[in-house]
Amino acid sequence: MHPYVLLGGAIVSELLGTTALKLSDGFSRPLPSLGVVVGYGVAFYLVSLTLEELPIGVVYGTWAALGIVGVAAIGVVVFDEPIDPVGIVGILLIVGGVYCVNVLSQMSAH
Repeated sequence: MHPYVLLGGAIVSELLGTTALKLSDGFSRPLPSLGVVVGYGVAFYLVSLTLEELPIGVVYGTWAALGIVGVAAIGVVVFDEPIDPVGIVGILLIVGGVYCVNVLSQMSAH
């Protein structure tokens, strides 16, 4: 399977795990707590497969950055958390960095 498909799956799994973490109320709710374990478990497994084909800096940087962007978006949309213009600029800079690393640089070439 293409490594970026695996990485995308890892990011989605992390987002699900992190959302479940918020919903678990400090691991006091069993179903969301199980979602944390499954979400993060799948995420780490998929990242491990991605690392077989792509450099660690590209994989971890992309995974972490898009996880930050995704969780921030979930916070705003699902949990009605605030975001201000400076936060939006920061998120755009993160997205720009991911684009540079994955598209413009030679870091991800293999």
